[in-house]
Amino acid sequence: MCGIVGYVGPKDCSEVLVSALRKLEYRGYDSAGIAVFEDGNIRIAKEKGRLDDLVAKMQTEGTPKGHIGVGHTRWATHGVPSAKNSHPHAGGEKVTLVHNGIIENYKELKEQLEAQGRSFVSETDTEVVAQLLDSNYEGDPIEAIAKTLSQVEGSFALGILFADREGELYAVRRESPLIVGVGEDETFIASDVPAIIKYTSQYYLLEHDEVAVLSENGVKFCTLEGEKIEKELKVADWDQEAAEKGGYEHYMLKEIHEQPTAVKTTITPRISNGLPNLEECSITPEKLSEIKQIYVVACGTAMHAGMVGKYVIEKLARVPVHVDIASEFRYREPLINKDDLVIIISQSGETADSLAAMRLAKQMGANTLAIVNAKGSSIAREADMLIYTHAGPEIAVASTKAYMVQISVMYLLGFELAHAKGRIDDETCRRLTSVLSGVPAVIEETIERVDAQCNEGANKLLEAESLLYIGRGLDYALSMEGSLKLKEISYIHSESYAAGELKHGTISLITDGMPVIAVATQNALYDKTVSNIKEVKARGAMVILVCDDDAQVGEDVADFVIRVPRIEEILMPMVAAVPLQLLAYYTSVHRGNDVDKPRNLAKSVTVE
Repeated sequence: MCGIVGYVGPKDCSEVLVSALRKLEYRGYDSAGIAVFEDGNIRIAKEKGRLDDLVAKMQTEGTPKGHIGVGHTRWATHGVPSAKNSHPHAGGEKVTLVHNGIIENYKELKEQLEAQGRSFVSETDTEVVAQLLDSNYEGDPIEAIAKTLSQVEGSFALGILFADREGELYAVRRESPLIVGVGEDETFIASDVPAIIKYTSQYYLLEHDEVAVLSENGVKFCTLEGEKIEKELKVADWDQEAAEKGGYEHYMLKEIHEQPTAVKTTITPRISNGLPNLEECSITPEKLSEIKQIYVVACGTAMHAGMVGKYVIEKLARVPVHVDIASEFRYREPLINKDDLVIIISQSGETADSLAAMRLAKQMGANTLAIVNAKGSSIAREADMLIYTHAGPEIAVASTKAYMVQISVMYLLGFELAHAKGRIDDETCRRLTSVLSGVPAVIEETIERVDAQCNEGANKLLEAESLLYIGRGLDYALSMEGSLKLKEISYIHSESYAAGELKHGTISLITDGMPVIAVATQNALYDKTVSNIKEVKARGAMVILVCDDDAQVGEDVADFVIRVPRIEEILMPMVAAVPLQLLAYYTSVHRGNDVDKPRNLAKSVTVE
């Protein structure tokens, strides 16, 4: 959720830290701060609000000067957004640190520390860790870190400065992500690669309970017992330009336009001789043929991708698919068997609820398959089988291209599963796979075709206080994502409903002029969907219809029609998703919102 950075090197540390934190703004935050060794002392600067507020404060009060330090962007969990609750936190005279994650037993620890005479200036669980580490420190940093970690429960990534170790920066993690970057005569820590890509593409993945010690001599790794660890140096496969806007007004718009390339890059290596081939992901036809039922577990947009997958897999492979919100899955005592497949979908691979759900599934003996975008993430490392998507960096909080590549993987999986089960023959599987291979070009055509229309259509939504998305079958699954996109970046209340369900209560909400966005791309359900659209139209709704080129639309059906190219019906969600993304984008733009950083939201949700 929050963002951590750290720097050791010859450059102006404050400048590097702020620059790196800007690359992590997509994670969501409500305050920011840095701590830098300056003339033998650790100097802290922090402020509520955006990084610009921190910079303005430092311009007035003075910017810390030095070459070793840590920085942080905080998303409030314990304690309101404020300067005193911002990171970094000092634990006394000996320790200053930044923290991502959550300390589950912080109340008990705080009571123990208060009983020792320690007082606290913030409401955070992070200060508890700082105070605990400070109380445990007797001159050996590794020993103090090990003792502290034996006492805390929860998830965390820590960047630590010890007052008497001016030339060193320490880092350790458990659950929450953290990497160590290596440049020329400089080293970094960061929550994610975009933070350091301006400076280096080389990095190490820090594993659970491993300690990194950064100094002017480079970086060393060790266990909590002090034993040296040799690690593999990795190289990011995208550069700084890939993380920039590339001339687009917002990251979200750039990422919508990147979808054709992302889908092509994701599916092409997984197609062999015209058929899906997921063997590189440890998924064989033999394994697929043994699957009795599937659970798809995810959060938010990833869950909506799972809903599309459910329709596809059940229709083609005739295998039952249950789609669960990860935070609910863990606590409803799911009936998982050892022959079941549990699919975890996560862009970041660090989503706390999804990670915990996967661990539960593994404990119950199920096979687990991860569909993730972040290489080396926790979910990726712990799953039995793994499919990496190749969306590249997705900076905007509202997911677009990650959703699209997740859907493309679910199609590949559905096709191969149906083929392995003998539900579709070679010819049908090749035809569907061929159409999927052509989808990137159709997405590109769709973006060019509907962009201006969606800009115009968005103007019809600006004054709305509430609206509905409706559809049937795959169109309903897609409507769920369309509704989420609009509400999360435009702040207009929006709900999605199966169109046939309207008359069972929800149609009472329709008032004169209320927008209803209808998706109708499924031929078998088209007439029924149109009947439902007419029901809301008759009650005064202003209807925006997303349909394909072949749809016959009467004048009494819609006020505004957005048409997309027609492809194989089962694959239409990949095309129809585009106008829903662009409608949400332009509505947010016209309302003057911060499109890439919507309020209260974060890109990577690493706490429950």
